Amino acid sequence: MHQQTIFVNLATRDLDAARTFFAELGFPADDAFSDDTTAAIPLGDTIHVMFHTHAKYAEFTKKTIVDSSSDSEVLLALSAAGREEVDALVARAVAAGGSVTGEPQDHGFMYGRAFDDPDGHTWEVMWMDPTAAQE
Repeated sequence: MHQQTIFVNLATRDLDAARTFFAELGFPADDAFSDDTTAAIPLGDTIHVMFHTHAKYAEFTKKTIVDSSSDSEVLLALSAAGREEVDALVARAVAAGGSVTGEPQDHGFMYGRAFDDPDGHTWEVMWMDPTAAQE
């Protein structure tokens, strides 16, 4: 069976800032698939974020591009290997210019926090105890 790959396409007001922000989180852009209108950022083997300038993004849709600093178009969630990794990624996001959003969610078997990137896209980082997930 073919393993699916997801490409999350997001509009950005500042492509260079998006590239820098995610590089500081440990996710550098893949220059082979990036140019002056798009930054292709692999988050893993099967998930990639494609940041596009507003002009480039508009080529893919006839809909209005939301202002992600005030409107929500999507909530993005990333898994983490443990609580410490959740906290570390959120700390790197804040140090790189992001902002914490919401309160930490601690359910014992599951822990998560969220941050907004410089464009206002909300990223949730969560860990779940694998034993609890199987039950």
